[in-house]
Amino acid sequence: MDMQHSSHIGTNRPPAPSPCHDRLPHPLGRELTVGLACAEDDWPYSEWPAKNGLVRTRFVLPPYDQLHSGHRDGPDAVVLRCDDPVDALMPLLDAMRGRTIPVIVSSPVWQADRLAEALRHGVSGYLVDGDHCSCMLNSAVLNCVAGNTYLSPMACTALRKGAFPVAAVGSGDPGPAEALRVGLSPRERQIIELLSSGYGAPEIAKRLHLAEKTVRNNLSNIYAKLDVRSGTEAVLLWLGASRNPAGATVAERQDPRFGQATLPAAHSNTG
Repeated sequence: MDMQHSSHIGTNRPPAPSPCHDRLPHPLGRELTVGLACAEDDWPYSEWPAKNGLVRTRFVLPPYDQLHSGHRDGPDAVVLRCDDPVDALMPLLDAMRGRTIPVIVSSPVWQADRLAEALRHGVSGYLVDGDHCSCMLNSAVLNCVAGNTYLSPMACTALRKGAFPVAAVGSGDPGPAEALRVGLSPRERQIIELLSSGYGAPEIAKRLHLAEKTVRNNLSNIYAKLDVRSGTEAVLLWLGASRNPAGATVAERQDPRFGQATLPAAHSNTG
């Protein structure tokens, strides 16, 4: 798919991953342990995980003693099931200080400002209720443990719509989203679009008929051009959830519109 004809981020974007068929290889080569950060009665996905040797789960409750850095038997990832992702994240992240465990949020909240705040706090994945099947839980866990960022389609769309204002029709103004694209080649745009849609490097390589090493080299170039240090930072910037000068491209820093696009106020609804 050629992204160079897109007029702004989100146009002609690749389809969401099909996790039931596009499975990632196991990142650790063994069964993964996932902590479910909620009460057992509050976990709605009784059919997950399947008994297939990919994932096993256990419930972890506040004050999350099992997640402390001194606890040797910690999970490989945590799924936080909650109504308010930001408020619920704080005690969880406090318990995990000094320990790097990917956190995936499962929540009914889909507003762009709340999603972006959760991602800025370090969340690796975000699944909106009713926007994913149990297969996507597997895909989210495997992607996030492998170091990728995973968003359900509604979460991705909300961030795209909420972060960048669309230029007025006929104004001739490409908007800040287009400024972000200036420094990337068409191939790099394809790759960052796929990355921001939940694909990892092996899946991107397969879809674009490239060697995985080539994809990883392109990702390194993308991170350098966007002045970010990780895939998560790149995705946040590409989706418009990160608007700080340290994460801006040279082209964006030189654009007078830079810094004017902001996420909606906390009380606003987007979509």
